Amino acid sequence: MYTVDRTDSQLLLALIADPRGTFVALASRLGLSRNTVQARMTRLEESQAFLPFDRCISPAALGYPLTAFIEVHVQQKQLAQIVAELALIPEIVQAHGMSGSTDLLVRVVCTDADDLFRIDGTILAVEGVERTATSLSMGELIPYRVAPLLERTSARV
Repeated sequence: MYTVDRTDSQLLLALIADPRGTFVALASRLGLSRNTVQARMTRLEESQAFLPFDRCISPAALGYPLTAFIEVHVQQKQLAQIVAELALIPEIVQAHGMSGSTDLLVRVVCTDADDLFRIDGTILAVEGVERTATSLSMGELIPYRVAPLLERTSARV
């Protein structure tokens, strides 16, 4: 797996500051050649350093203003089939396999409390799901970010 170096970190920080920056603009800002920027961007893309673009789209703008986290307890032998069925539920925007007392932590978006109740019922209806525990997000206090990690990498000599 490719590891981001100091120059890559500076390039990624410049992209965070100006996501629409051209290779020429980024090169000028960083004091690099356009060819260097282009080569590094290609290497970053090929190494899958970039997450899918849809992570940048707000569900609230799509009519889903509420976020909830659902702890899902499952029959482990059916995990693969359960995950495949959960992936078919459009309101599930993310799911993680967990260690500890919870098997899956599922992030869902919904229009209101009734919609959340419906989504939870849909999850519970999946064969192999034993129970759920739902928590409504009251607000995102620290949004998804990697800039502090890039700044740390960029500061290393």
